Amino acid sequence: MQSLHAAVEIDAPAERVWQVVSDFARYPDWNPFIVRAEGKPHIGERLEITIAAPDMKPVNFRPRVLDVEPGRLIRWKGKFKLPGLFDGRHALIVDPLDGGRSRFTTHEDVTGILLPFVGKVMTASQQGFELMARALKDRAEA
Repeated sequence: MQSLHAAVEIDAPAERVWQVVSDFARYPDWNPFIVRAEGKPHIGERLEITIAAPDMKPVNFRPRVLDVEPGRLIRWKGKFKLPGLFDGRHALIVDPLDGGRSRFTTHEDVTGILLPFVGKVMTASQQGFELMARALKDRAEA
């Protein structure tokens, strides 16, 4: 297993950050990594996601929503082609901080038999996570 992780403190209340994170229809307006997200963040639902990691061809996948805590968390599980090849459990987390600030965390645990062969993909995805966190900060603080 390998993990990807990015976090950022944001000078905006958690409610504002959640509003941006949970509004999938607007991802193309601001998100440089998850460039398309369609569907409803409801447990059991399938989403349509397109990620565009730096210097990589965009990838489409259809993860299933595992958990939703309105105002705080969306977690999904996706796979590449068949289960067990390259699977990821992705979380988008918003935590309130003192003073009307918040913290956004995006985290993914990746498993599968292809993992030893996708170092470039993992590196590019980590960069994508970091770009997304910074872009969310800019969007929520605007």
